[in-house]
Amino acid sequence: MKFQPDLKRITICFFAVFGMGFFLSFLMLCGLGTDPCSFMNKSVSARIGLSFGNYQLIVNAVMLLFVILTRRDLLGFGTIFNMVLVGYYVDFFDWLWLKVIPASAFTDTISRWGIFLPSLLLFVISAAVYINCDMGVAPYDAIPKYLTDKVSGLFPKFPKMLVRILWDLAAVLVGTLAGGIPVIGIILMTLFLGPFISLINKLFFSKKKEKETAPQAS
Repeated sequence: MKFQPDLKRITICFFAVFGMGFFLSFLMLCGLGTDPCSFMNKSVSARIGLSFGNYQLIVNAVMLLFVILTRRDLLGFGTIFNMVLVGYYVDFFDWLWLKVIPASAFTDTISRWGIFLPSLLLFVISAAVYINCDMGVAPYDAIPKYLTDKVSGLFPKFPKMLVRILWDLAAVLVGTLAGGIPVIGIILMTLFLGPFISLINKLFFSKKKEKETAPQAS
């Protein structure tokens, strides 16, 4: 488990998760698409009449039980921050924006895209920072890592990336069956998240990781 008392990483991780919830609220109000997990949870929560934050926490808690039994090495402060806070940040900011921003800003074509595109970029950057903090991942992200290891053991030639793609597609399918409409944001998220994770790692985290792993002089 990644519960190291590294205050700097914990702080960065916390604010990265805050950024995810902050910008995800704009993405949801624009209605042009989010990441597959948020799309699934938002669609199902709306269908059953439960708040996004409450439903996301319940789903994460169920998934967490599985992760504890299979890949507890992927858990840490980041896991807790993500599974508990993101959904409630979205609920709060959804309420706040609709109080202070005209609803037409999220429906008018020009303003809608003007809000959506920078929010998408900043959400992806926040998510990339969160992942590169190496403080644990959300249960939704931990399960495909476990599945990838299992599939690779049984079928070594099976593309590892395909496991995550199928996992995300399953989430999109569940969201669609619940009444959600998958739109362009999901495609953009899939295309840009991976490259941004690598870019953020190179810019801000790779040198520190090299120092941490470098042999110490005696």
